[in-house]
Amino acid sequence: MPEKSFGKASGKGPEKVSEKVEKALMDSILTGTFPPGNPLPSERELAAKFSVTRPTVREALQRLSRDGWIAVRQRRATIVNDFWAKGNLNVLSAIAGGATSLPPDFVIQLLEFRAVIAPDYARKAVQNHSLQLVGCLARTNELGDDPRGFMDFDWELHRTMAILSENRIHPLILNSFTELYFRMAARYFAAEDCREASRRFYKALLKAAVDEDAPRAGEITRLAMEESLLLWRRSL
Repeated sequence: MPEKSFGKASGKGPEKVSEKVEKALMDSILTGTFPPGNPLPSERELAAKFSVTRPTVREALQRLSRDGWIAVRQRRATIVNDFWAKGNLNVLSAIAGGATSLPPDFVIQLLEFRAVIAPDYARKAVQNHSLQLVGCLARTNELGDDPRGFMDFDWELHRTMAILSENRIHPLILNSFTELYFRMAARYFAAEDCREASRRFYKALLKAAVDEDAPRAGEITRLAMEESLLLWRRSL
């Protein structure tokens, strides 16, 4: 059977047809077309739906099962999991980077999570590599009032702190949300009060880094992340 519905991928390298089927099924699960606890259509039905071969569907289902989206059962219907309870970090990465529809409150919950981990990597960055962090923060003097400039700098700052923390998990987590960050940051930094809040954060953090005051850096970051969460809620 010709695999014609998805065609060839363009842009950043070839994308297998099975990966496109996988993403389409993820979106169907996220939007409730295939809700948790309910069976998926059979391989034959899915192959017909997407105009692909059954092995292509099977490959997509295997990856979805690996990450916790579904439970594949021999000679029985494949069931959609409660992926929030049974999924892994690949589920978060897929939702943040490739999902058409974001679940309700997903961004809020992600910002709440950042408010937990950001103080830790900021504190450890100052503790381990304060001079390098000072060098990064010194670039705030070059920031004008362009939202794009704030987006780029803010992302670079958080990634830098995550790396300087020497906890290898921190940058891996942040990298999983790169695409979502820039989608949301465009909206956030378009507001003048959000840019000013970030400017105050950078200035206070720079002083803590110059003073090599790691606990203070963590506290400054915690307060800044809580303020950004409040500002985001107000924008909704």
